[in-house]
Amino acid sequence: MRYLFAEVSRGYLLEENEQMYTEKQRRFHTFMKTPRELEKLMVFGLFICLDTFLFVFTLLPVRACLAVLTCVYRLVTCCSQSVLEPSQKCDIIRATILVVGSVGLGYLDTSALYHVIRGQSVIKLYVMYNMLEIFDRLLASIGQDTLDSLYWVACDRNKSYFAAVFYFVIANIYVLTHSTVLLVEAVTLNVAINSHNKALLTIMISNNFVELKGSVFKKFETDNLFQMSCSDIRERFHYMVLMLVVSMRNLEQFNWDYSHLETLVPHIVLVLCGEVVVDWIKHAFITKFNDITPDIYQKYKAILSRDLAVSRHRNVHSEHSDLVSRRMGFTPLPLGCLVWQTVNQSLTFPGISGKLFLVAMPASTVRQLIPPPGGQ
Repeated sequence: MRYLFAEVSRGYLLEENEQMYTEKQRRFHTFMKTPRELEKLMVFGLFICLDTFLFVFTLLPVRACLAVLTCVYRLVTCCSQSVLEPSQKCDIIRATILVVGSVGLGYLDTSALYHVIRGQSVIKLYVMYNMLEIFDRLLASIGQDTLDSLYWVACDRNKSYFAAVFYFVIANIYVLTHSTVLLVEAVTLNVAINSHNKALLTIMISNNFVELKGSVFKKFETDNLFQMSCSDIRERFHYMVLMLVVSMRNLEQFNWDYSHLETLVPHIVLVLCGEVVVDWIKHAFITKFNDITPDIYQKYKAILSRDLAVSRHRNVHSEHSDLVSRRMGFTPLPLGCLVWQTVNQSLTFPGISGKLFLVAMPASTVRQLIPPPGGQ
């Protein structure tokens, strides 16, 4: 009885371990605060990606046209200046690659591709989707280096024209290949959403949680966490654009009957929410296990802001938001080819001016959301 009474009435002196409990409380607060600080960085990074992406459809065509007019004027007037400045050469090259990639992507029959993918078994589609994600990341990692090599060769007067043509062909092959991978990935998502058997969609969403196993229990420094954060920003923007493509494809099939959105939107929200929840859990546990404070995300945001401000200078060695795009591994040209081809096939406008108006409408709104460099 004495033993039972002692066990029942035994107390705890928490004050003697105040330091230990304070540390545990601090870690718990860090764990709960990380998702909020992460989302601040994510939102800022998504707007930067959107700004860079819209540049391909808005300012790049204007800059390319001005470069062509400048070239024609200097050739006709026999001006003593160089025919084109390096920045003008890069603008013409980027615009040409965008057109070539969009035209090349138009030769793919998306309807036949949809039915071929839909006829496969669930396990085959799951394996194929994982392979497409891997190829997408691999191509994204070498894409910027491929384009930079082309820009350097095209602007270097000591290089031969043969080298410039060679790199131009390689860059076009890269953009067309990456655009094709993105198109197949979008079609696979479309099949998963429209399938009566939601097993494939469930497997795709649960596949995001497999990412936790490979990252949560590893040792992370602040630099590694920054790289992961940038990669997560690119991946989330990538998913958002793919969902936009899937929505346009579905609405086109239903003759733009917006009542179909009642069944489409819940699946899209489910996919995007799965991506967000996985990011929250992953970063929360990484910061907890590696004793990293959530304030580190404010420093990451400051780094991206500085890169964005530098890329807006008049005389700078990089293109529009190029420094930020490099950190995130975001190359807008392949994604631009996919969206342009989707808009071209899904929407009907009177001439090319209507399409340009469609893609130019959000540009002014986005530029109001991103603060000017002087305000950083």
